[in-house]
Amino acid sequence: MRISPTPPTSPTFRRKLVSVAAASAFSAALLTGATATSAVAQESAAPDPALTEAAPGAPAERLIVGYKSGAEEAKSNKAASADATAKGKETGERLDFERRLGTGAALVGLGEDTTRAGVADVISEYEADPQVAYVVPDRLNKPLATPNDTDYGKQWDLFEATAGMNVPGAWDRATGSGVTVAVIDTGYVAHSDLAANIVGGYDFISDTAVAGDGNGRDSNPADPGDWTAAGECQAGDPAYGSSWHGTHVAGTVAAVTNNGKGVAGVAHGAKVSPLRVLGKCGGYDSDIIDAITWASGGTVSGVPANSNVAKVINMSLGGGGSCTSATQNAVNAAVGRGTTVVVAAGNSNANAANYSPASCNNVISVAATNRSGARAYYSNYGTVVDIAAPGGETRTTTSNGIYSTLNSGSQGPSTESYAYYQGTSMAAPHIAGLAALMKSVNSALTPAQIESAIKTNSRALPGTCTGGCGAGLADAAKTVQAVSGGGSTGGTTYTSTTAVSIPDAGAAIESPITVSGRTGNAPSTLQVGVDITHTYRGDLVIDLIAPDGSAYRLKSASTSDSADNVVATYTVNASTETANGTWKLRVQDLYAQDTGRVNSWKLTF
Repeated sequence: MRISPTPPTSPTFRRKLVSVAAASAFSAALLTGATATSAVAQESAAPDPALTEAAPGAPAERLIVGYKSGAEEAKSNKAASADATAKGKETGERLDFERRLGTGAALVGLGEDTTRAGVADVISEYEADPQVAYVVPDRLNKPLATPNDTDYGKQWDLFEATAGMNVPGAWDRATGSGVTVAVIDTGYVAHSDLAANIVGGYDFISDTAVAGDGNGRDSNPADPGDWTAAGECQAGDPAYGSSWHGTHVAGTVAAVTNNGKGVAGVAHGAKVSPLRVLGKCGGYDSDIIDAITWASGGTVSGVPANSNVAKVINMSLGGGGSCTSATQNAVNAAVGRGTTVVVAAGNSNANAANYSPASCNNVISVAATNRSGARAYYSNYGTVVDIAAPGGETRTTTSNGIYSTLNSGSQGPSTESYAYYQGTSMAAPHIAGLAALMKSVNSALTPAQIESAIKTNSRALPGTCTGGCGAGLADAAKTVQAVSGGGSTGGTTYTSTTAVSIPDAGAAIESPITVSGRTGNAPSTLQVGVDITHTYRGDLVIDLIAPDGSAYRLKSASTSDSADNVVATYTVNASTETANGTWKLRVQDLYAQDTGRVNSWKLTF
């Protein structure tokens, strides 16, 4: 199973793919319409123009064009088609309007003979059009899991005290009943431990070369297998067997429980709607965008209305490059319709800010922990990560992975089976399942409240996480109790973004945050998020100073900790402290030769 989320650079599909890496337009300039109104009314503005839209070397055969809401091209397919033709003539390229995405954006095909320079010219032509809000490549995404190779006792991730997610403690309050979770993935292969909880989905793969089932989009999300021959996706690739990735993810969310066989699902009373977007070699942004839109109750041209609208979406997939305007608009619209979007942080042991959809706003981005509660060696990290959940680590012991439903077929489907996998793909459905539990016990919860409650009621990681794993390790029982009326749902964050320099071997510096408008004391799980740049973090001592002057040690100095930066979230029992007042982050560099700064920090009550 491929674990790299980076799109292939030389697929052997039946048409020419053009790398957009050489096109200078795929840099910060690509988002020149960032502050403009997007193509349809419910879409928000494009993200920060400092973010790069395309992954280095990402192949593009199509572009996703978002028009401003007042443009004729935003409303009329005929106008969008005419615009593509006109821009093709201007650049000497053949452009074709292919279809309207569920967000209202236009999918524009590039001719087979388009060169890299030609792609740059086309992009520039669209960027120069004042009616265009954004233009981004239709990137290829991949599943984010590492497969390895029946039984509740094997599901340490649910119940073990050290690093399990304390799921059984939530089941006396909620099972996910009444909630549908859309699993946007490789589809679903029949499995008796899942069948009773599967409802109608859809196959959104429009490219027959990717689909592998002999056709394009249809109402059958059955997974035919995503096996590939050697070199089929990119030169040098070995042959891969089918992953049955979507079925493994679905089992973690909602495998049938108390049926005398197999495994238990986190939200075993919920239903799973499988939406197929990943096939041979991965899947395109355009198909994923339409799946997000349809899953959350939006309209997609040519696709029947969704009778199983999901209140939770799980996307255990990703690709290189930060979140594009096109994907962000789809996420924003889904969240606006009341659907919580959970995504995998990625498996590249790198900053998740450089991967999509992990870096999108309005998603719950999930890092993976191993059986000891530390960040799994492969898991992405960083400030865009919201929470951590068990993802497993099978490199030394297979049983330290995440056990779930699968199929034994190496190519097409064969007999049903179970297996251990590892990956942030396995971590994300734990959080999607938890969101379903929360929604079933309190249907009024918004996506923002669900995210906040998961963070507020998490616990400190039992192990270490260099780079940042969000608020901590999710705790299902505590979170479900909180949204049932027995604890803190969180929801209020106070932030300081004023940078403060840390002098080398000097006096302590302090950064203040003033909290007001609250009643009573601070919580026993006060979250302190810290973002510090430093070239030798072992030099640093970090304390939280309460309004009455009490100090809470967050980090001690260590001469053996030579890594860079401190990007972490600490949990402090501040229940004896009055919430209102001025809180301070105190940082001191004890040793010479290295300097740094506090970039930002925050308190979440």
